[in-house]
Amino acid sequence: MSQTIESGVTLTEQAQSKVRALISAEGRDDLRLRVAVQPGGCSGLIYQLYFDEQLEESDYIRDFDGVEVVVDKMSLPYLDGASIDFEDTIQKQGFTIDNPNAAGSCACGDSFN
Repeated sequence: MSQTIESGVTLTEQAQSKVRALISAEGRDDLRLRVAVQPGGCSGLIYQLYFDEQLEESDYIRDFDGVEVVVDKMSLPYLDGASIDFEDTIQKQGFTIDNPNAAGSCACGDSFN
């Protein structure tokens, strides 16, 4: 059975708004933002952010005013304390992750160790 948690990944207000808008654009109310860590990238681990309608028994869920963020059991230790933001500037548009658990990252910013 999935567990609701009060810690783990944090979504900034900007990220919450963007996720809410993207889910609304999909026309569905069963989607959650899944954040995961997978092996790969030039630094060893890569982030994955995507919408998911599935929940696994070992998933952890955190609710941000109706926006649910799901993290699997294996990824949770790597993401505890991480903050997800959304930037929309002339230089960059997209989600960013500030992770205090990352010892280092690659130049492209897509992977960490």
